[in-house]
Amino acid sequence: MKIKFLIFIITISSSFLFVNAQERTKDTIDDQVVNVVKPYTPTISDAFKIKDTPKLTDSNTVKKKEVKYNIFSIPVASTFTPAKGKAAKVDKAKFVKLYDNYASLGVGTYTTILGEIYLNHELSSGENVGGYFSHHSSAGGIDSLLLDDDFSKTNLNVHYSQKLRDFSWKVDGGFELQSYNWYGLTDGFYTEELIGMIDPGHSFNSFYVGGKLKFDDAIIKDGSVRFRRFGDNQDSGENRFVAKASFDVPIQDETINTEFSIDYIGGSFDRNYDTENELKYGNVTFGLAPSYQMTEDDLTIDLGVKLVFLNDTEFSDNKFFIYPNIEASYRLVDEILIAYGGIKGDLIQNSYYDFANENPFVSPTLLITPTDQQLRGFVGLKGKLSNNVSYNIKGNYYSEKGKALYKGNDIVQAPEEEYQYGNSFGIVYDDVTTFSVAGELNIDVNRNFTLGIKGEYFNYNVDKQAEPWNLPDVTGSIFLDYQISEQWFAGASMYFVGERKDQRSVAGTLVNSEPVSVILDSYFDANAHVGYKINDQLSVFGKVNNIANQDYNRWINFPVQGIQFLAGATYQFDF
Repeated sequence: MKIKFLIFIITISSSFLFVNAQERTKDTIDDQVVNVVKPYTPTISDAFKIKDTPKLTDSNTVKKKEVKYNIFSIPVASTFTPAKGKAAKVDKAKFVKLYDNYASLGVGTYTTILGEIYLNHELSSGENVGGYFSHHSSAGGIDSLLLDDDFSKTNLNVHYSQKLRDFSWKVDGGFELQSYNWYGLTDGFYTEELIGMIDPGHSFNSFYVGGKLKFDDAIIKDGSVRFRRFGDNQDSGENRFVAKASFDVPIQDETINTEFSIDYIGGSFDRNYDTENELKYGNVTFGLAPSYQMTEDDLTIDLGVKLVFLNDTEFSDNKFFIYPNIEASYRLVDEILIAYGGIKGDLIQNSYYDFANENPFVSPTLLITPTDQQLRGFVGLKGKLSNNVSYNIKGNYYSEKGKALYKGNDIVQAPEEEYQYGNSFGIVYDDVTTFSVAGELNIDVNRNFTLGIKGEYFNYNVDKQAEPWNLPDVTGSIFLDYQISEQWFAGASMYFVGERKDQRSVAGTLVNSEPVSVILDSYFDANAHVGYKINDQLSVFGKVNNIANQDYNRWINFPVQGIQFLAGATYQFDF
C-alpha cells in the first residue's frame, strides 16, 4: 500500500510540474508523455511465516480423549525360594612342560642303530650353548649280494649364541663321518675268487666351522661365513669357503635390498677313472644381487638382477654372468587365490661334498665344475580352500647349461681299484631344459592331525647325452601326523619315484660292446611309526620302513633293504 501511495503522490506532483512547464514553454515544446517505472523492492516486513501447527478456530474440532490403563492384579501366595547361584568352573588346560634337551635311541632289524642327542643350555639372558649328535648305522644283510652293504653316518655339532641389544651372533662347528660300500656288482662279469678279494668300503670325513651375525637396525642386516674341509679314504680332498652378507642401500626415499656373496672351492682326486693322472679343480665366484620391491594394493613385485663373476683358479679363466631376478605375486581373492610367478637364474657351485651326500656310491674320480642355470621360470596359484586346507599349483621351466647327471661307470675288464667293477657312479655334464608341473595340498584339521600331499611331473630335453640319466619322470609323497590321544601318537610317510634310465658299458681292449641303456623301474616306499607317551619326559616308539617289502633299486645294481622294524625310546630333560 505504501508503494502505491508513493506512486500516486509522484504522479500528481509530476502532473503539476508538467502543467506549469507547458504553460512556460507552450510556444516551443511539443506535448510529451513521461512514464516513471520503479522496480519492486520487497522488504522483510512484506513476508510472513506459516505456522507449523496452524491454529484451528473450527468449533467442531474433536478433542483427544484421555486413555486410562488399569491392571487387574490378583495377589498369589508363593512358596518358591530360589537357590544360591554358583559360578561355572572353567576347565584349565593342563600345563605342558617343555624341555630344552632330549635323547633318543632305537634298534632294529639289519642290526640297525639309530641315536640322537640334542642339548641346549641357557647360560644367561640371551646367551646359549648347545650341541647335537646323531648316529645311524646298519650291518646290512640284503639278500643275494656278493659284497658287504653295511653303512654308518655320524654327525656332531656344537654351537654358541648370544643376543645383545642391537645385534645377535652365533658360532658353530662340527664334523661328519660316513662309510658306505660299493656293493652294486653286475652278475656274470667276474669270478668268485676275484670278487672275494674286493674291499668295497668307502668312507668320508668332513670338518666345518662357521658363524652368523644379525643386526636389528642397521644398513647391514646379516652376514654369515662357513669353511668346510671334506675328504675320503681315497686321498681325495676339498676345501670350500662361503661368505654372504645382505644390506640395504637407501636411494632418496627408496631402499635397494642387496646381497653379496663369495664362494671359493678347490680340491683334487688322486686319479682319473681311466688313467692315473691326478684331477684338480678350483674356482671362486663373486655375486651381487640388488633388488627393489614395489607394493601396490594387492600387487607385490621384486625387481632385481644377479651379477656373478667367475674366476677358474685351475685353468686361469674368467667369465661374467648376468641373471634375471624378478618375482611377483597378486592377491586375486584375498587369501583364497594368489597368483605368483618369476624369472630367475644363478651359477650353481657344484662340490664333491654335495655329490657324495646325494649319491654316496660315486667314485673319487669326478670332474667338478659349476652349472650355469641360465633361466628358471615359474608361475603358479596358491591359497586356502578353507581355514584348514591350503594348496599350491606351480609350473616350472629350467634352462641349464652344464647340468650334472649321475651315470654308471664302465665295467673295467682288469680293474685296479675297488670302484672299477661297474659298481660306482661318475658325473657327466650336459645342457638340459626341464619342464615340470607340481601340486601341493596341506590339510591341518586341528593341532592333532596334519596331512600333506605333493606330486610333480618332469619332462626333459638333453643335448649331447642319450638320456637324462637317473632323473625321474614323476615324484610324489604323502606325509601324515596324528595325535591320537594325550599319550598315543602316530604318523606315516609314502614316497613314489618314477622310472629312471642309466647306462651299462664295458671298457677294455678285449671286449668291443656298445653301451646299453637300462630302465630302472619306478618304486613306492611306505613307512609308518607309532608312539606312546609314558609321562612328560619318557616316551617309547616303533617304526616300520619299506612296509611293502619291495626290493627296488634306487641306483642301478644297488637294491635297498626290505621291510625294516625298529623300536626305541626318547627321554626329555633339563639341566
